[in-house]
Amino acid sequence: MSILTEAQAKAILDKVLALSKADECTASLSGSIDGNIRFALNNVSTSGIVSNTDLAVQVAFGKRTGVATINEFDDASLERVVRRAEDLARLAPENPEFMPAVEKQTYTPSPTFSESTAAITPEFRAQVAADSIGPCKAEKLIAAGFLEDGQSFVAFANSKGNFGYQKATAFNYTCTVRTEDGRGSGWVGRNLKEASAFKADSDIRTAMRKASESAEAKALEPGKYTVILEPAAAAGLISFMMNFFDARQADEGRSFLSKKGGGNKLGEQVYDPRVNISADPWHPGAEVMPWDNEGLPREKMAIVENGKVVNLEYSRFWAQKQGKRATGSPGNLLFAGGTKSTAELVAGTQKGILVTRTWYIRMVDPQTVLLTGLTRDGTFYIENGQIKHPVKNFRFNESPVIMLNNIEELGRPVRVAGDESSFVMMIPPMKLRDFTFTSLSDAV
Repeated sequence: MSILTEAQAKAILDKVLALSKADECTASLSGSIDGNIRFALNNVSTSGIVSNTDLAVQVAFGKRTGVATINEFDDASLERVVRRAEDLARLAPENPEFMPAVEKQTYTPSPTFSESTAAITPEFRAQVAADSIGPCKAEKLIAAGFLEDGQSFVAFANSKGNFGYQKATAFNYTCTVRTEDGRGSGWVGRNLKEASAFKADSDIRTAMRKASESAEAKALEPGKYTVILEPAAAAGLISFMMNFFDARQADEGRSFLSKKGGGNKLGEQVYDPRVNISADPWHPGAEVMPWDNEGLPREKMAIVENGKVVNLEYSRFWAQKQGKRATGSPGNLLFAGGTKSTAELVAGTQKGILVTRTWYIRMVDPQTVLLTGLTRDGTFYIENGQIKHPVKNFRFNESPVIMLNNIEELGRPVRVAGDESSFVMMIPPMKLRDFTFTSLSDAV
């Protein structure tokens, strides 16, 4: 029962709405079939399939709300979950920021479902593991990776006549390759819409090459360097920064987008003019659901245009308070770039450092988005357009706001996974000057 058709989902939701005695009711159904395979030390360790379907019911009496969930769908169970939500609502205190259910909306479907990804079998997953492990064994390297894939649906309805239904698929693969002595490490990751576009036996070569070539790492003095951040390395910093594009945080003085004396920096030049960030639920290769968690339709919108902040995210409550129009929160992030690959950026660099990944990123100062973290899985010194030698990993202290004012060149954007499984990012490799490395790390 994990993947319901639109008709099946609507039938259940209609029953729930009819059962409710509250002032308003919103019901949401979601289901998924998720498969995975995990391997480590060149052996498969776990694999499996998990399926689930859940119903969540939220009701309101005035400004008092209650929520209850269940995964049984017979008539008695549906009535039980509605009554439970109503009982909780009656006990709840009034919410001073309560917003009523959204009115009936119009959603433009986005192509979030892939037949090739939905058709993945246990045999497919086993072959991915074999194609990752085999080449590593042959070169006396050690692979550890994880493939997770799935198909899902979401449907919702409320007592004001709003309804939405859509199916989606997901595919995410990562693999870390180490040398036998543990001194070299490489990594590859692929987040795709179409499983048919994935070739583990060729993609694994990237991680293998970096593992072999990073084994004899040399220490380099910490300091400010020109860096080339591969898309996965840049994504960790950019996604942190985008969490502060909330209008309320900015207006209340809790963000780098807050203005001294009150207000926000909407319309101001914050970045290098080459920074252009947008959201588009229908963008080819990065499609996401056409609504957000509140049921508002998502729109194609510019967020940063030629370095100026042109859109902030307004919740329905904050939009009403500030006299603004609420729009659906973005489900993807599209960072515009150029046409060059990472290798081409390296070829055009006199001196610099290539960073494969950033990890263990933590906030130091939210007012400037100063972050600290580490490089990993292949950090290399560049000289005269060539990879000269591997270097020991660094700890960095850097703000993506400052980073995006120190751009030398942007490459071709590629799809990477964001900080949530449903969040998609298109991020280019970035050549940046004066990136701050504060100390060395012995970790590989």
